[in-house]
Amino acid sequence: MQKFLADASEFFPILLQGVGLTILVTVGSLVLSTILGLVWAMMRVSGIRVLSGVSAGLINLIRGIPIIVLLFYLYFVMPDFGITLTALQAAILGLGIAYSAYQAENFRAGIEAIDKGQIEAAQTIGMGWWLTMRRVVLPQAVRIVLPPYGNIMIMLLKDSSQASTITVAELALQGKLIASSTFKNTSVFTLVALMYLTMSIPLILLVRHLEKRASRR
Repeated sequence: MQKFLADASEFFPILLQGVGLTILVTVGSLVLSTILGLVWAMMRVSGIRVLSGVSAGLINLIRGIPIIVLLFYLYFVMPDFGITLTALQAAILGLGIAYSAYQAENFRAGIEAIDKGQIEAAQTIGMGWWLTMRRVVLPQAVRIVLPPYGNIMIMLLKDSSQASTITVAELALQGKLIASSTFKNTSVFTLVALMYLTMSIPLILLVRHLEKRASRR
């Protein structure tokens, strides 16, 4: 135990730098996936066959491509088409696109859970489709999708480690570099696991709180 504590005090400042990038990748890709997922979901429930078909096709395409392949494509292949991204930009974009498919299905389920009678009533008093969505459907759908949205946040935090495959020096890569240079695998990766757990626990507690609130309604 003393050996681990000594190693932890030595490696913690270096790993903490990786934590900053991990949080940056997680937050950036969460924002992007939320925006794209909402767009795909709105297209899916628009009632316009072309938009619905395009959205369904995009969601299935994105879900069928492994995240690591998407990251490789953005970082290594896109320069062949004249688009060069930094590793951090590629990580945020890749994870954001990958998770937008899951966000879209979450948002769609929330929207479709709203009583259609409310939509018909809103349209009866002259509200258009977008106004009905903004004032009637989305405010209620948000409360429904919050618990699964929290689970997506947790999964995204853990999957941010895949950014290390394209040289983003986040927590997982920092741990790997330290372990390869010191050969203290047990201490390093135990500390890395504890740091991921420390970041995940507040999100887990938040999800549990949201699920309890939702079950009381």
